[in-house]
Amino acid sequence: MPPTEQFDVIILGSGQGGKLLAWHLGHSGKKVAVVERRWIGGSCPEVACLPSKNELWSAHVAHLVQNAANFGTLVDTVKIDIRKVRSRKQGMIDRVVAFHHGAYKESGAELIMGSGRFVGPKTIEVALNNGGGTRLLAGTEVVVNVGTRATIPDMPGLEEARALTHIEALELDYVPAHLIVLGGGYVGIEMAQAYRRFGSRVTIIEPGRQLMGREEVDVADEIRNVLELDGIDVILGAQPVKVLGVSGDAVTLVFRTATGERQVEGSDVLVAVGRTPNTDGIGLEKAGIELDARGFIRVNERLAATAAGVWAIGECAGSPHFTHVSVDDFRIVKTNMAGGSRRTDDRLVPYVMFTDPPLARVGLSEGEAQRKGISVRVAKLPMSNVLRTEATDESMGFMKVVVSADDDRILGFTMIGSEAGEVMSAIQTAILAELPYTKLRDAVFAHLTVAEGFGPLFENVPPRE
Repeated sequence: MPPTEQFDVIILGSGQGGKLLAWHLGHSGKKVAVVERRWIGGSCPEVACLPSKNELWSAHVAHLVQNAANFGTLVDTVKIDIRKVRSRKQGMIDRVVAFHHGAYKESGAELIMGSGRFVGPKTIEVALNNGGGTRLLAGTEVVVNVGTRATIPDMPGLEEARALTHIEALELDYVPAHLIVLGGGYVGIEMAQAYRRFGSRVTIIEPGRQLMGREEVDVADEIRNVLELDGIDVILGAQPVKVLGVSGDAVTLVFRTATGERQVEGSDVLVAVGRTPNTDGIGLEKAGIELDARGFIRVNERLAATAAGVWAIGECAGSPHFTHVSVDDFRIVKTNMAGGSRRTDDRLVPYVMFTDPPLARVGLSEGEAQRKGISVRVAKLPMSNVLRTEATDESMGFMKVVVSADDDRILGFTMIGSEAGEVMSAIQTAILAELPYTKLRDAVFAHLTVAEGFGPLFENVPPRE
């Protein structure tokens, strides 16, 4: 057994919230160790958010070129070089990883590459990568930041098929002839559209009655329209039964519908049915750290775990699965470590799906308001009514706002349309400032912008009864 090394703070996992905390504490003079198994900076910069959006942008450029004639630019031939797409993405990853190494060095926090597991309260044994032996670390405080991984359902033939997850899909050096996507959530839809625009035939298999089961029906229907106009086959109410073959060669997916058993044949299969927390096999029980029924670390609204001196950050703590939420988790833990009192139950979390056009949402949806017994007024505006779209031919989608029936506060906003994520941020700011919707209705917005649609949108809000 190696000698025990004492640290002020040990952070297990180097994801967004954890690394920011490590750099902050290191600059503050604390002795900090970060244990990372594989991805320096976590999955976001290496295999998730940044790489996927990088390739999505390449797919967007491909789509523009393929449709350039509609805008008066004639292109004789269009060829997709998927290896160039991948190398562009890898160049970005290399730059980001280099930045992380520099940030650790500058902060004084120690990055330890290896697999960590608890062997006692606030004590972690690290099996160093590349056969480097072990280290035993003890911390005055410990932060668990181990994230999640793609869920692989227990389905006959799926393991043998060597199905892709988002990680492998971002490493392909070929364009699949026919990509079958299991799951109609954010990740599956983003990857489906990207590979369709690279030239793949794509089929989405979704067990639910609609895509994106947590979204409103009109949102799901509009996204389905977008995908089908791109030439993507969407099959709803389809329960996968088994997979035959090997992804990358030939696969057959057998699925069950209300009308009986069917099958679809493809070249590759991508699994995007959810996320599983990386909390198994790391000895949490030896540290007194409890899990909830879904396997996430049980935390209170201050992100404190059940064991004294232990915190959890990001997806493994059950926080919404977005990097920007992990950043806020960092701010909460940073403040509470210093004796403050910040909470998770009073924050306004925005959602964005980076399709083309993107989907953005913040605050309450109409259905959520109804389920909470909150009386609301709802206004909706087709994007075709926003003059900007006349100039850009981006008329698909809509804006929808939810306003309190008792006063004029904005409670929620959803948009499918050009620059939806950026436009939504203006509404998020208004919600945080508790502005009445009339302030935006009567504001002077620049012409010709997407945000100019706020005027007619808020004009449609029904008057208070």
